[in-house]
Amino acid sequence: MVIADRTLTVEVIAALRYWPGVIWGGQKNPPDPVDLTVLPPFFNGMLQELAWWNRDWEVREVEPGLPLEIDTGHEGGPSRFTEVSVPGTVGSSGGESLPFVAKVGFAGDQLIRFQAKIGDVVLGPAVAPAGRLEPHPFASVLTGLMELRGIPVKVMARETARSMSTIHMLRSGRLNPQPPVVEEIARVLDMSEADVRVIAGLDDDTRR
Repeated sequence: MVIADRTLTVEVIAALRYWPGVIWGGQKNPPDPVDLTVLPPFFNGMLQELAWWNRDWEVREVEPGLPLEIDTGHEGGPSRFTEVSVPGTVGSSGGESLPFVAKVGFAGDQLIRFQAKIGDVVLGPAVAPAGRLEPHPFASVLTGLMELRGIPVKVMARETARSMSTIHMLRSGRLNPQPPVVEEIARVLDMSEADVRVIAGLDDDTRR
C-alpha cells in the first residue's frame, strides 16, 4: 500500500486534530466538537487497498485521537508534521469485534504515514520491496552508531573477529543479531552489553 501523495480532506484533518483530552497552547480548551464519523470511512478506504484485507471487516467507531507529535506551524518548531493515535473498534458482519488503533502522520493536508493495529497485529508500510524480507530493526541503529563513531565495516569486522560480510548483513538487516556478536559489537561501540541487547531486541531468555 502506497500512502505518499494523498491529500486529506478538511473534515478528516479537523477530526484528526480534535484532542479534547489534551491541553496545549495552540488549541481552544475545550475545543469545539467536530464530526468524527468521517474517520471510519477514511480508515476503511486505506484498509480496503490491501489486496488480502477481508472486506467483511470494517472500522465501526473511533474515539478522539491523542497527538504524538504536533506541527505548531512556527518556523524552527519542534516538529514538521503532526502524528496522531486514534483508537477505535473494527467489526465483522458476524458480530466479531477487535480493538483498533490508527497512527496517522500528516503535514499540512498531505498524508505521510499510516499504520493500523488490529487486535495484536500491526499493519504498516514496508521498508523492503514486495516479496523481500523486512530488515531487522537493529540494522539502522547499528549503522547509525557505527557512523557516529566513525567505525568502518572493516574495523568492526576486525575488532569482533567477524567477516566483513557478517557486518554488512547486520547493517542491512539480513542477519538477526545474536548474543555473542552483540557482546562483541558492544565492546567496539564502547557501550554496555545490556544497552546493546535492549537495542537488538534480545531478552534475558537468549542468555540461556
